[in-house]
Amino acid sequence: MWKPTNQPATPARPAEPERPSTSTATTAPLVSEPAGIPRPVATTTSDQATIGKSLVIKGEVTGSESLYIDGRVEGSINLSGNRVTIGRNGVVAANINAREIVVLGKVRGNLTASDRVDIRSDGSLTGDVVAARISIEDGAFFKGGIDIRKGGKTDSKLEEVTKNVSTASPEPAIAARA
Repeated sequence: MWKPTNQPATPARPAEPERPSTSTATTAPLVSEPAGIPRPVATTTSDQATIGKSLVIKGEVTGSESLYIDGRVEGSINLSGNRVTIGRNGVVAANINAREIVVLGKVRGNLTASDRVDIRSDGSLTGDVVAARISIEDGAFFKGGIDIRKGGKTDSKLEEVTKNVSTASPEPAIAARA
């Protein structure tokens, strides 16, 4: 469909509906923006290392910064206290130990996260998960076991629930597809 070129304000309008209608003052500080707008938790590129599409690494990966994997890694990944993201093109055959693990590509190995594991809709994980929180989107593939452990302080009620869930489901494999 043909659109007239004399409407320069149209491209800028799609970003405006995300702002709340309750904010009327233009002098309000930027800090007071609502928490309802989802903001990705991402580190800056200077704090994150990247393994590109054409790179293949075999062995042990350790360090003290976040890592984005879009290539192939075989071995082990130990980045305690940091974030490991397996990109859409990433193929990992390794055990991963990190604070937060995001799976967009394919992973074969056990994941241990002190905070959370996030398996996105295009992600595939074959292996066991030990984490405080886990998220599996519709369409993701997961086959393995889940062990929920509270990071930091221990909670006897959470441990009891974890034990009950572990004994209630004797099947070690869980597969989800949309």
